[in-house]
Amino acid sequence: MRIPIWLAVIAAVAAAALVIIVGSTLVAPSAELITAAGFEPEMITPNADGDTDVTIFSYSLSRSANVTLSLTNEQGQTYVFRENELRSPGDYRVAFSGVVDGFTLEGENIAGEVRRRLIPDGTYTWRLTAVPTTVGESSAEQSGTLIIRDGDAPLPLITEFTVFPTTFTPNQDGISDRTQVNLFLSKDSVLEVYIQSVSGGQPIYIPERIEETEAGQAGRHTYDYDGGVDLGSNPPPDGDYVLIANARDAVGQEIRLTSPLRIEQGGKPQAQIVAQPTGATVVFTTQAWDDRYYTTRERAGDLIDPPNNPEDVNLNTITMQVGDLLVFQLTIENYSDVPIRTSGPPPGTVYEWDQFDSTFAWFEEAGAWRVGIDCTTAARDYPWRWAVGDEESLITVTDPDTGNVYRYLPPGARSVVWGAVRMTRIEARNPQNCWAGLIHEQVEIAEFNRFVGAREIELIPVAAP
Repeated sequence: MRIPIWLAVIAAVAAAALVIIVGSTLVAPSAELITAAGFEPEMITPNADGDTDVTIFSYSLSRSANVTLSLTNEQGQTYVFRENELRSPGDYRVAFSGVVDGFTLEGENIAGEVRRRLIPDGTYTWRLTAVPTTVGESSAEQSGTLIIRDGDAPLPLITEFTVFPTTFTPNQDGISDRTQVNLFLSKDSVLEVYIQSVSGGQPIYIPERIEETEAGQAGRHTYDYDGGVDLGSNPPPDGDYVLIANARDAVGQEIRLTSPLRIEQGGKPQAQIVAQPTGATVVFTTQAWDDRYYTTRERAGDLIDPPNNPEDVNLNTITMQVGDLLVFQLTIENYSDVPIRTSGPPPGTVYEWDQFDSTFAWFEEAGAWRVGIDCTTAARDYPWRWAVGDEESLITVTDPDTGNVYRYLPPGARSVVWGAVRMTRIEARNPQNCWAGLIHEQVEIAEFNRFVGAREIELIPVAAP
């Protein structure tokens, strides 16, 4: 049986190729694993002046290998620039400024972690070692000399570093709402401060406060963090974090300091005066004055009862005698995921027209929520204020560090607030409007919580006896 001519041709070509491969292997050994290596230039002055700050290390591999590049000074100290990194066959170039993985010198006591550091001035023997990935093949090495002069060796030290408090509650209640970071930078450097969850995730950077020392300059720097709540954002989830301060100088040296940080009860507080489906959202009515309601800083008068007449929910103009009480009632809802803090006086408190909350020693408190009543001719905005709930609707929290007692309306809770103002004087406008507001003190009065339930109030002078 004859073999087809095309099979004979293929067999001949394969045999010839095999002879060539075997012959080449026997006649010419494999190429060197490292075919070229070296620094250019062979001396650098890494001081960020723009002149010979960097050298280029070039090398070529004929086969895949794990490479290590180290530098050893005249005292025998070895520094590693690349360690056991896998490389495919080919040509490579890498910039080197004399900065290697962090290290400390004998006798040094440096706060924080030295992540990257410039090796000292001197003459170094560099060694490039290549370990082939092929089993049984020998390693290869090339070496040479590199000189480092006039390096900017001082580290970008962070000599002071404080974080307070290390547990904070970013919920705008005025109590431990923010944490502050203070540090001192020893030399001009890029400074980054951020938090990161202990379980990983993306870093959250903290902006630096604009103060006397400019960003990146040596000196004192301050960072203030509120979890983003002041800008209307939700803070990071409650939990444990690491606060990180990282300084990197112009040469590339890096120092890192860390502090534990915990977020608790974080959230954007949201509350409102509840709109009623029918009738008045803010009930206004009148009641005759009684001396038992008179309150001063030294004497607490009786609390007035809330309105209970079904007719009081109408929207008609209020006509009342001078000296009588303008009584109000409304409902507050905390529709956020965090409790809202409040401050007195309690619902039911009665004000004279010329009394303010400070008259009773209830001063404005940053972060506290209070209901306010205002009128067109009032002396200031919302001069008459009440807590957003009574003892039954509020929860009490005692600060373990200070012993201070705070009261909160829980998340999702509603409360009824009422009180009265004695209208003792006819001002420039009569009738005038009066209305309610929900005030987040020293934070904001949301548009939907201001000028709520405005009602026209007309005062009638008391007839002479």
